[in-house]
Amino acid sequence: MPPRRTGVANLPLHHGKAPRWLFERMVKLAREITIAIISEYGPDEMLHRLSHPHWFQAFGCVLGFDWHSSGVTTTLCGALKEGLKGQEKDLGLFVAGGKGAVSRRTPSEIEGWGERVSVNPVPLVYASRMAAKVDNSAVQDGYQLYHHTFLFTPGGSWAVVQQGMNAGNRYARRYHWLGESVADFVNEPHSGIAAQAKSSTLNLVAGESGPARSTISGIAREEKPEAILADLRRLKTLTLPAHHPVGLKDIHPDSLGRILLGVYERQPEDFERLLGLQGVGPKTLRALSLISELVHGVAPSYRDPARYSFAHGGKDGHPYPVDRQTYDTSIELLAKAVQHSRLGLGEKREALGRLERMGGIR
Repeated sequence: MPPRRTGVANLPLHHGKAPRWLFERMVKLAREITIAIISEYGPDEMLHRLSHPHWFQAFGCVLGFDWHSSGVTTTLCGALKEGLKGQEKDLGLFVAGGKGAVSRRTPSEIEGWGERVSVNPVPLVYASRMAAKVDNSAVQDGYQLYHHTFLFTPGGSWAVVQQGMNAGNRYARRYHWLGESVADFVNEPHSGIAAQAKSSTLNLVAGESGPARSTISGIAREEKPEAILADLRRLKTLTLPAHHPVGLKDIHPDSLGRILLGVYERQPEDFERLLGLQGVGPKTLRALSLISELVHGVAPSYRDPARYSFAHGGKDGHPYPVDRQTYDTSIELLAKAVQHSRLGLGEKREALGRLERMGGIR
């Protein structure tokens, strides 16, 4: 089965972060919930749950973050990474990356764990990089990635939770991936969406974009950069409909010359290899897709590949302020529930069931 992006969630941008007293509790509760799930169902099940947009959102709500805030993504991933420190090898679940500059350390963190637990990091680093390039460049929905968390197991299973920001509409969009083999990143990688804000999207990984992908990679491979730039200059003189989803205003042919020359010299044999090339980003793909559509008559797709429980309250007081006593009790009860020496299998399952009923997790 090829890796698949399992969904997209759109969340309004909120300022502020979790106060220290809350984040410390989030770390503890995230750890205990993760231990409970892995003890019962294994690390692969944890990847499956985190890759589901609604489950992830409910998990964040159980931890006490705002149900509709963009910060739930970065805070939950940060709490999970911090909570699992020192227990990764025992649990069989490793977390790399994070927000901003931390996200750029994802490859080195994966490689570091690969050396320590004898896991080949090469396909994992590739999966991390391609998931980011697909959501930032091949799906152009107006959201610039600023958060990337990569989770994986010693068996090579992996999941990605990453988020982009759109300063124009003040929304963040979270992308979820679940990869069970590295086979195809560029053909219909997603299977669901939970969206509140839509956008005009160039979707080069939609199934119906297959002919466009072939045409785009053919243009990049077979047409000399001078010819491509000439087509772009010609297109910029045309008056296109105002509603056209992919505009020319941000494309400057002369600035693309060096990148197109490098692409032509590398001769990428298909769209995935083109997407994976250094320097090939949204503007390069937008330019090539315009030529594919307006010069060669092969149009890409513009289909957009695009709520919860309240267990302990929310950071900003919605739906009510975080109940610290109840929160601490949840941590204590759950920590006890996952001790194999104290509870049998049936009792652990019952304890997990109570937690799920509290949080509305399915």
